[in-house]
Amino acid sequence: MTILLIDDDRELCELMGRFLSSEGFEVEAEHDGLSGLERLKQDSFELAVLDIMMPGKNGMDLLRELRQFSSMPVIMLTARGEEMDRIIGLELGADDYLPKPCNPRELAARIRAVLRRSSEQQNSGDIQDNRFGSIEWQAQSRTVFENGQALELTATEYNILAALMQHAGEVVSKHELSQTALGKRYGPFDRTLDVHIGHLRKKLSETVNHEPRIKTVRGIGWLFVPE
Repeated sequence: MTILLIDDDRELCELMGRFLSSEGFEVEAEHDGLSGLERLKQDSFELAVLDIMMPGKNGMDLLRELRQFSSMPVIMLTARGEEMDRIIGLELGADDYLPKPCNPRELAARIRAVLRRSSEQQNSGDIQDNRFGSIEWQAQSRTVFENGQALELTATEYNILAALMQHAGEVVSKHELSQTALGKRYGPFDRTLDVHIGHLRKKLSETVNHEPRIKTVRGIGWLFVPE
């Protein structure tokens, strides 16, 4: 598995690179946003670890441009764990975030969790393709179409939507959805799911009854409205 680290802190990249290599990852690094974006356009990586504050092009701008042509998993590194940085990163399509300075062992665990969720969703043999009105879900190819057009979803957005579609018409609790789609326990102050679902609602059209496709069941969770 090849990981691209994009961070202007060369010492940190070297430290994280050595540890991730010892954990079985192939690691490459770029130290500014412009060169990082070019590598992502030219080469193939399984996942990118992206710092927010960088010269040339900051991480937010890089992620915004990346999502125009790729849904590859991205983990953001946020200085001092700033909540607004985390929320904006998630809104732009980040799959997970980690505050700096971070423990390399935790970073490795987060990388494995993100990649494992994508792989499990892709290889699940008991999920069948489905059609919900104008929406067609092809589980084996991890693709969701609306009116024949493929939706541009990040890996995490797809995982959330797939978990909801698998239980279409049924309420999926916050705790179950967090564990299934994000691979972590739901916390009372965690807005990760809210941000991703808000992003999904913008990408999905309303039902024929002009209701949002993903409905909030206050205090419990969400459900996918099959039409």
